[in-house]
Amino acid sequence: MMKLTVLGSTGSIGTQTLEVVQEQGNITIEALGAGRNIKLLEEQIRKFSPRYACVADSEAAKELQIAVADTETKVISGADGMEELAADPASDTVVGAIVGIAGLRSSLAAVKAGKRLALANKETLVTAGDLIRRARKESGAELIPVDSEHSAVFQCLEAISSERRKAELKRVILTASGGPFVGKKADELRDVTPEKALKHPNWEMGAKITIDSATLMNKGLEVLEAAQLFDVTVDQVDVLVHRQSIVHSMIETIDGAVLAQMGVPDMKLPIQYALTYPDRRPMQNNTLNLAEITALTFEKPDLETFRPLALAYDAGRMGHTMPCVINGANEAAVALFLQKKIGFLDIFEMLAKTMQAHEVIKNPTLTDIIEADRWAREMVMQNFARK
Repeated sequence: MMKLTVLGSTGSIGTQTLEVVQEQGNITIEALGAGRNIKLLEEQIRKFSPRYACVADSEAAKELQIAVADTETKVISGADGMEELAADPASDTVVGAIVGIAGLRSSLAAVKAGKRLALANKETLVTAGDLIRRARKESGAELIPVDSEHSAVFQCLEAISSERRKAELKRVILTASGGPFVGKKADELRDVTPEKALKHPNWEMGAKITIDSATLMNKGLEVLEAAQLFDVTVDQVDVLVHRQSIVHSMIETIDGAVLAQMGVPDMKLPIQYALTYPDRRPMQNNTLNLAEITALTFEKPDLETFRPLALAYDAGRMGHTMPCVINGANEAAVALFLQKKIGFLDIFEMLAKTMQAHEVIKNPTLTDIIEADRWAREMVMQNFARK
């Protein structure tokens, strides 16, 4: 019986994880963590009866404690509470689905505790990949990707033994839907509103990641994550726009073979596989009917128009604190865009200006990473104030 902690339980990945748990029926929920959506978290508590629940906001936590006083669930709060749940020995697996760098500390805590971390928070590896790698080596923790693209690569790599992987893997190929604005040029993007950017053609996701998909920054973060996760350089990670979102990603080996993982555009398969690996278990309503697919198309992304992807490659080549800086700047800029305080293309400008102003800190500690993130956000706000 798996004992599971879900951090980010009220978000898109978290709610789908709990659906998988219900379908599997052999997983016990030990703890849940969420931001401020205490109404949904209360419903989850009553359905799954976790020992603990953590709310990021302390005032919301007080409200929740009153609401679930008739249950046996203990409510705690804050980033420290999330870390406590991630490291709690009562659970053996942690789903890390907290959005943004806010999920870093709890992901690191789970790894240090030797857990299986089903990671949906790409910012963990983007900002602190080296720290995570060292912690895994010391604790023996497992890290299984939940992002559909990285899960696809993870599955494809099972065709190569770990001993031969470094020598035989030529490149990783991440697919991208292209978002709602594929094919458009910069002049056509000047008047894009949050409402337009939030209309993703294939996937249902949270607001921040949907905007990142529209700018292609999400794919940039995935390039940085893939480099850390699969021990390759960013220049060994290619991106192809694949509008159908059927081929979730691919690998190419040194003999020219290309291996792909295909499936319907649904996050439940990568979530379930991260929990059950190395076993595969039945899944309902997840059949891909190849006879109904009229075409699978692939094209190179427009790096000139969608500059965030090109900037992410630059950040990966510079390494150290630069990936953390571009991530922090992006989180701050996207928040301003969603509040309609800046335009769509202003996001691109703020990323570039913040990177240009940053002096890279080599071999950063966790303190350095947190400070670099704070600095990047401050730089975005300063640029915003000047506009």
